[in-house]
Amino acid sequence: MAANTPESIRELVIYEVYVRNHSLEGSFKGVTRDLKRIKALGVDVVWLMPIHPIGQLNKKGSLGCPYSIADYETVNPEYGSLEDFKELIHTAHSFGLKVMIDVVYNHTSHDSKLVQLHPEWFHQDGNGKPVTTVPEWSDVIDLKHPQDGLETYLVEQLKYWAQTGVDGFRCDVASVVPVKLWQRARAEVEKIKPGVIWLAESVHLGFVEERRRQGLPAQSDGELYAAFDLTYDYDIWPIWSAVMMGLAPVSDYLQMLRFQAGMYPANYAKMRCVENHDQPRIKTLAASRPQALAWTAFSAFLPGAFMIYAGQEAEATRVPSLFDKDPLAWNTYALTPFLQRLTAMKKHACLKEGVFTILSD
Repeated sequence: MAANTPESIRELVIYEVYVRNHSLEGSFKGVTRDLKRIKALGVDVVWLMPIHPIGQLNKKGSLGCPYSIADYETVNPEYGSLEDFKELIHTAHSFGLKVMIDVVYNHTSHDSKLVQLHPEWFHQDGNGKPVTTVPEWSDVIDLKHPQDGLETYLVEQLKYWAQTGVDGFRCDVASVVPVKLWQRARAEVEKIKPGVIWLAESVHLGFVEERRRQGLPAQSDGELYAAFDLTYDYDIWPIWSAVMMGLAPVSDYLQMLRFQAGMYPANYAKMRCVENHDQPRIKTLAASRPQALAWTAFSAFLPGAFMIYAGQEAEATRVPSLFDKDPLAWNTYALTPFLQRLTAMKKHACLKEGVFTILSD
């Protein structure tokens, strides 16, 4: 854990929102109107997937992926204005909610502002053409770390967004960006706004191994805790997925949880979830509805923050497209009472102060 990570980080309930597909209009205002309901779920932090303009060159789908960022300095006009974004933050704060935004510092779009101003900040092929180091991510090109000028620029962006009122940063594929950059960012942002939440999308072990074989940077979860409050659960996600599909016994997953407890700092915190924008919905994985609910509850009670992916309360079975307009179907909120019970219990003294021990499967 970072030296100043508070113990209360394990109590957090995070709610993930894709602005484009959260409402029919797909705007900041559409999210703002829903904040009161989100707060009533027992949520503490609203995480907005990338809010910046999306690149058009080599884009995927009709609208492009939000993780193909054209300009870190402003907001996507598709979502509204900067004032609309600030109003979202203001309204969230009035409900006692914090707002976290996505930080994408491994890559930009092919037509980003940065590649036009600083092509030397990018990985290049033998002809000097900016490229990605992950071939399937064809809509982006990779920033080449470390570089002093690049690092200073990126840290300044985080300081700016903290000044606008942002309360946290979810850092995309944080494992492939130098830990020293994240440490510097945390220290400098802390001077402007103390208590900002830092969540690392730490990656699957196979991805770390492959990067290292290629001579590319890849940090383990343990290394990331030098800068971050929370890391993803992807270190053991493949085992959990195998259990969900009936390919491995529950005991295998429980053993991996014990592994985490012994491997990381005693006060480590993971972000626990059963679905997110990169993974299938739990209802399509679990063998039955009761199992889906049981696994959701178990996830909530594990050490770490608990994340709800928008649509989970509607028992969604489909993950909205990243690349096209694909609004969530809010036909029901059937799981709201269930999730409210979980989020209330997440704050209970037994989970905050008790000893967590896994007994059996």
